[in-house]
Amino acid sequence: MKNTILTFSLLMLSGIAFSQTIPSKEIQIKTALLAAPEEKRAEAMVYGYSESGEFMVLRQGKNEMICIADDPNAPGFSASAYQNDLEPFMQRGRDLKKEGKSFQEIFDTRETEAKSGKLKMPKDGATLFVLTAEAENYDISTGEVKDPYLRYVVYLPWATSETTGLPLKPSAPGMPWIMDPGTHRAHIMITPPRD
Repeated sequence: MKNTILTFSLLMLSGIAFSQTIPSKEIQIKTALLAAPEEKRAEAMVYGYSESGEFMVLRQGKNEMICIADDPNAPGFSASAYQNDLEPFMQRGRDLKKEGKSFQEIFDTRETEAKSGKLKMPKDGATLFVLTAEAENYDISTGEVKDPYLRYVVYLPWATSETTGLPLKPSAPGMPWIMDPGTHRAHIMITPPRD
């Protein structure tokens, strides 16, 4: 961590532009775990970034939860956590994105693969938690995240408004609704209103 902070300070003093500062492994793990339910954090697996920016496993897990640290190249702060039945879906998305595929190409590829059975999707549903904050509210040296916002996504492949009874858009603040109905990526969106 000291090396990261020292590098950051030297770059600031010298006026040299830089594209990213990668927090220490410990800070990445600490902040990634914030997205997971509290009782799941101690044994969750954590993905993050090496000093060179390579996406990698930072900590092996012992339960069903997988956490993802904030991407240092993306604006703002965003950490996520999801139930491990979603890992094939998530990994396939990361692989296709790395190949330079667009959102629609990724969607179409995963849809085809899920329909054929090549891409394994959760049978009983699986939850994704996404914790976000403004860039100025995230201290990479301490891992403190101020004024975070947590939203929830429950993946239910092939579900529809008819099979769940959920609307296609919320009609009240924080109301659950279904997005991408009838597809491999069908999911219930739950976006609690901010205070």
